[in-house]
Amino acid sequence: MPGNAETDGIRAAQWQKFAASGSIYDYLDYRSTAPQGITTGENNADQHNGACPACGPGGEADQILTVLTPGNGVLSASARGSLRLKNKLFSACGLFCYSEFAITLGRKTNFIDSAAVSKVFHGLSKTVEGTALAAYLSELTITLAPEPPESADCLRLLLNTLYMTAEQKRPLRQLKAIYEMRTMTQAGYMPGVLACDVCARYDGCDFYLDPVAGRLLCADCAAKEHRAPNLDPGALYALRHICLAEDAKLFNFTLTDQSQRRLGRVCEQYVAAHLDYQPKSLEFLHGVLE
Repeated sequence: MPGNAETDGIRAAQWQKFAASGSIYDYLDYRSTAPQGITTGENNADQHNGACPACGPGGEADQILTVLTPGNGVLSASARGSLRLKNKLFSACGLFCYSEFAITLGRKTNFIDSAAVSKVFHGLSKTVEGTALAAYLSELTITLAPEPPESADCLRLLLNTLYMTAEQKRPLRQLKAIYEMRTMTQAGYMPGVLACDVCARYDGCDFYLDPVAGRLLCADCAAKEHRAPNLDPGALYALRHICLAEDAKLFNFTLTDQSQRRLGRVCEQYVAAHLDYQPKSLEFLHGVLE
């Protein structure tokens, strides 16, 4: 068995390979080199409270965490020695943890001085599907990089979605769609969902949501623009609910499998149309959810 220095070197090389490729398989190879019991990824922070959607090695036993905080948005911070089993930061810097960090803000580098675990989402790592969805949600969060006060809402949404995923409270496709469209709504990109943009029709038929313009068209008006409806009544209701419902009721709806798939495609297309970057974890998520 290789010594600690050699093991840390292998982990660093595996992380660099994953960082360059974005492949989930390279990420799993990186995870496989961790000491027993160690995980790296979802966390939380604060004196600043927050969640850390990504991490990677700095020195041989260090990690650079990307931390989502309610009061300071997204921060990068060095967790020195956190890959060592006996290090005081070890548990709080684990994969799928919600933790509280004390962070010293520097000119070029921020440092995590202390940390305490608040919640570990153990259920996420029990299935490949749960892990893949959590990785995608985290990457999407980093891509959007919300600033205060939106970062507090984004943190709450991320934690609730990770909890629902870990406890298998809702189908994964539904949770993915909820997070995508609610996050875009919080970021100021909510589409028009109330009625047809042309004739003001509210219901009674299938509808088309233009992923680029964010316009909602009834079936008749969509046909005049040579567009095929992409939302059935169930998916349209769910889309309106995701965009407009209060936080406490956000996850309180059910859908048929067909409506889930339609809603999922529309939400994903809408996110892709408004981001300059496609999360690398999305391709793998597609593979495990099909």
